[in-house]
Amino acid sequence: MENALTLHELNSLVAELIDAAMPKSYWVEAEISEARESRGHLYLELIQKDERSNTPIARASAKCWRTSWSLIEPYFERVAGVRLRAGLQIMVQVHAQFHAQYGFSWIVDDINPEYTMGDMVRKRHEIIARLKAEGVFDLQKELRLSLFAQRIAVISSASAAGYGDFCNQLAGNEYGITFQIELFGAIMQGEQVEQSIVEALNKINEREDEFDCVVIIRGGGATADLSGFDTLILAENVANFPLPIITGIGHDRDESILDMVAHTKVKTPTLPQPS
Repeated sequence: MENALTLHELNSLVAELIDAAMPKSYWVEAEISEARESRGHLYLELIQKDERSNTPIARASAKCWRTSWSLIEPYFERVAGVRLRAGLQIMVQVHAQFHAQYGFSWIVDDINPEYTMGDMVRKRHEIIARLKAEGVFDLQKELRLSLFAQRIAVISSASAAGYGDFCNQLAGNEYGITFQIELFGAIMQGEQVEQSIVEALNKINEREDEFDCVVIIRGGGATADLSGFDTLILAENVANFPLPIITGIGHDRDESILDMVAHTKVKTPTLPQPS
């Protein structure tokens, strides 16, 4: 019987073979199913889905070490206008690495922000086209905002500066009008924006007769944090809502799909004139 290899020897042999067979980097298109940072390093779970069934047909893990990620991250966010998160399509440059102790990994060398930006623009256009095809894109514009809209349901984070500014503006209005404000807390950043706001809208809808309008406030912040307001489900919920919805999301230069379908878009904490 031949002498057996140790596991370390076997893995070292595999590492040599991979280095010899795959010495270069490769550009790969994939969807992010998970993205997390730890100690400055980025860890990705990548998938490819079947175009017809949307079922994953390939999976892989990838790592971007701190020295590379510290350079890639700011450039990617500045150009693509979004943070890396689950659901994004990316074009990533990787090289193969097999470590005798830790096993196989794809190591990230670069990420193309233009590719992601183009995919997001395409999806944005598709969502807008679908909303128009469904006949709901302008439904909010048909609602009348009462001249005496004093009972206001607010969807925001209780700790958001924009929410505080909004309340201060109403409390200090020059006409001395008293407003009744009720906060429906929601997550206004990250992957849970859609679900959180929809849940808040459902709670308000159950008490529709108690309010004159709804105000969704996020306020300013990085453009990269606004992608959660560009989803079909959230837009459909806002478009079909029975009360006028006013959005105060981001800066003047930012316009989410949520802003487009809402009754009125304003810059937080400004209020619109009733129609």
